[in-house]
Amino acid sequence: MLVLRSGLTRALAARTLAPQVCSSFATGPRQYDGTVYEFRTYYLKPSKMNEFLENTKKNIHLRTAHSELVGYWSVEFGGRMNKVFHIWKYDNFAHRTQVRKALAKDKEWQEQYLIPNLALIDKQESEITYLVPWCKLEKPPKEVHVLWWNESADSRAAGRHQSHEDPRVVAAVRESVNFLESQQNMFLIPMSFSPLK
Repeated sequence: MLVLRSGLTRALAARTLAPQVCSSFATGPRQYDGTVYEFRTYYLKPSKMNEFLENTKKNIHLRTAHSELVGYWSVEFGGRMNKVFHIWKYDNFAHRTQVRKALAKDKEWQEQYLIPNLALIDKQESEITYLVPWCKLEKPPKEVHVLWWNESADSRAAGRHQSHEDPRVVAAVRESVNFLESQQNMFLIPMSFSPLK
């Protein structure tokens, strides 16, 4: 099970995001070099979820021919249902641009995947992220991976309860909560073709 937690601070929101913007990009010295990860979220029409997932499973190889898929999940709960979340790895922003241009010219990708699936998607969001310096992206020892690792929803709840009793966690939350504008948690179920489970 994967738990995705995302937060937005007021300082960031006031500085870079307008309410109607669905995609935010990281800025700073790492923008021009170093690996970037694109978080993509597709909100699907409820009656079309299975059709979308079947077509994706059948044709994902057309997309992975262009860049590395880190993981692909469906949302179990947390926010709107009928949603998929996936992460793509790029060497840098220039690499992402090259991939997007190549996909736009790839007839097989366009005809077999993109065109049939466009009618099934209500909305999509994209966010560019980096790994924090002390973090490594690797496969976990078990066939479960999370951005916040948990064996189950119950173990997550127990872990949160235990962490709330830790004075270091309480102090860190107390210091940062004033900057938090919003927070969202999602439980994600890996697709069979997802490299990370």
